[in-house]
Amino acid sequence: MWEQAPENTLESLRHAIGFHDGIEFDLRLTADGEVIIHHDADVSVPKSMLTSSKPWVEHYTLDELESFGFCSFRSLLEDATVREQWRDHGKMGCVELKRPHPKSDVGGGYFGFSSHKKHITTLINTADALLNEFEIPNQNTVYYAFHKGMKSSIEAASTQRPWAELLPYIPPFGTRQSKRLRALPHFLTHSFSRLVNHHRTSGASMIPAAIEYFVPPINKLPLGKKVGLSGKSALNLQAAQGGFPVYVWPTKPDIEHRLQAAGLTGLTDQADPNLTWLPSGHARWTRPATLPLDEEQRTTLENATKENHLDILKELNANVVPWMECDASSRASLMAMWSKRWQWQDLPSSIGLPDGHAEGSSPPWQAVRLIGHRGSGKTPRPVLQNHHSM
Repeated sequence: MWEQAPENTLESLRHAIGFHDGIEFDLRLTADGEVIIHHDADVSVPKSMLTSSKPWVEHYTLDELESFGFCSFRSLLEDATVREQWRDHGKMGCVELKRPHPKSDVGGGYFGFSSHKKHITTLINTADALLNEFEIPNQNTVYYAFHKGMKSSIEAASTQRPWAELLPYIPPFGTRQSKRLRALPHFLTHSFSRLVNHHRTSGASMIPAAIEYFVPPINKLPLGKKVGLSGKSALNLQAAQGGFPVYVWPTKPDIEHRLQAAGLTGLTDQADPNLTWLPSGHARWTRPATLPLDEEQRTTLENATKENHLDILKELNANVVPWMECDASSRASLMAMWSKRWQWQDLPSSIGLPDGHAEGSSPPWQAVRLIGHRGSGKTPRPVLQNHHSM
């Protein structure tokens, strides 16, 4: 029986990158200038395990954090399974860059914009050096952050990799509820169309978007045209999106099928191989980009019933050709099908990615994907109850 590993651990990330089209995870700088995979501002272990009165991740060295069981970015890239999937199999790495808590020694205070920008720039350069060392293709990676100066940090860094902003902006402090309340005014005044235009004109390569933009009743709150996953609102979504990649979090099983059918990439917390039948009444396909279905195969999957879906999934998994093994004709056919279905438009030249085709083993940038959120999914706090073997 499959058991979910703690979020952002090597075990969790290794499983998810094989099971999905890619992984999403969080990076922070350590006290000695290294890079650790960790979401929260505070070290997510029982307080009794901490060796300092200050709880923030950036106050601990890499060795100290690894001794708790957290995974370094280097360790992730050194893992043969992860490296092969990410580098050679066209899997996507969504890298969220985390700012430290403003009260930490390197946090820069609540209004230290220049310090915040410098910190994220340093994190980008340090992460980029590791990605380059392990030959991870640019088109298999995207950086993003809740950071108002993201474009400035990218321009100050030496990276050529895709990037985006996380909006509405959520500051790196406060409770989950207080963060959501502070983000509410921005959400209410920024329609999805405005969000798309902001990212397109800023030079961003994709749009990370909260699920609230697409499902009722909250999707009716922002000003402007309403977008959604069905009916007129789905047509509004397609017109506003224009095929520009949109990555949506969190994507729960009950909306996963509708979200992918609408041309959106989902970030999911569900990596259980035993989840083969979705609550929506559809067989689950967890690698729509890297194990792509042609029209006939897609119809077969859509027509699956709860009674026969395991046989159909077994047959498809045995016969579907991975993207990396598809010949030029098959790739062209798949891209024509996707482009027609989701009304792809030309990518802005400013993002520096190939338009209308894919490089090497990587599916096209616009392809609809399913991404493992924090690896195999978010887990309870503290993330590590005791030392976790990776």
